[in-house]
Amino acid sequence: MTATATPRHTVDIPGPWTHRSIFANGAQFHIAEMGRGPLVLMLHGFPEFWWAWRHQMPAIAAAGRRVVAMDLRGYGGSDKTPRGYDPFTFAADITGVIRSLGERHAVLVGHGWGAYGAWTAAAMRPAHVTALVAMSMPHPLILRHHLLRGRFRRSGSLAGVQLPMVPERRLIADDGALVERLLRRWSAPDSAFPDHEAARHYRGAMQLWPAPHCALEYQRWLFRSLFRGDGRRFAKRVQDPLSLPVLQVHGLQDRNISAELAAGSAEQLVGPYEWLGLETAGHFPHEEEPELVTDALVRWLGTLPA
Repeated sequence: MTATATPRHTVDIPGPWTHRSIFANGAQFHIAEMGRGPLVLMLHGFPEFWWAWRHQMPAIAAAGRRVVAMDLRGYGGSDKTPRGYDPFTFAADITGVIRSLGERHAVLVGHGWGAYGAWTAAAMRPAHVTALVAMSMPHPLILRHHLLRGRFRRSGSLAGVQLPMVPERRLIADDGALVERLLRRWSAPDSAFPDHEAARHYRGAMQLWPAPHCALEYQRWLFRSLFRGDGRRFAKRVQDPLSLPVLQVHGLQDRNISAELAAGSAEQLVGPYEWLGLETAGHFPHEEEPELVTDALVRWLGTLPA
């Protein structure tokens, strides 16, 4: 697997933020950042990259926060390493970025697989995570139990990506047309997302080989770990209930992860918890209903201790 050089114009999309790369946990990570104050680290999901948070970043910065959106390992402008897509490394990537930014801890805001990493980092490295927003993804232990019962329908695209290389080729065929179809398929039927600009950016970012392979490796680990010892070790590491404040946001028309499955996360929480279900959103609430999600984030962040 050979990584191609990242065309900077693909990921360095201009805006009120600044771009740079930082080193953490043995890899280089591309970030976009703006604002000053307590750190909010934003983690995108599949098949997006840092730009997924363009609607929320300016408002969070204006509310007195330092907001950083990172490309996950294997995505966008970050390193596309041959290995490192298990949740143990994922959690270390997240907290490593926090430390490389000169901070001791952060509020994590994650969507989809980014939320999976955020849940994991909060469980494995609680000293570095002060609060958590999870969108469109249940707590990892809830998802694992669901999958162990053989319930693969409405729990992501896990079963369909296990074949080697075939899914990767599909993601890059026709200039990434499948990426756009997935964004539309997983959004609410009446959603205007993705528009032409969003489709162009997400299709382009997935063309940065081997980004398709790296992106799917997160999902492959989860599926394969159901039957291996590392999966059992992972479950043990995340089994203790979380006591930090959690906001869970979910589109009630999500055809990828059901609202019922996501809401089961409350079983793993003993701290302050808030559920926000959006009737008009699917799997991408931050993109489909950006104003509602932005307002909710700013309000919720304002309830946290300074």
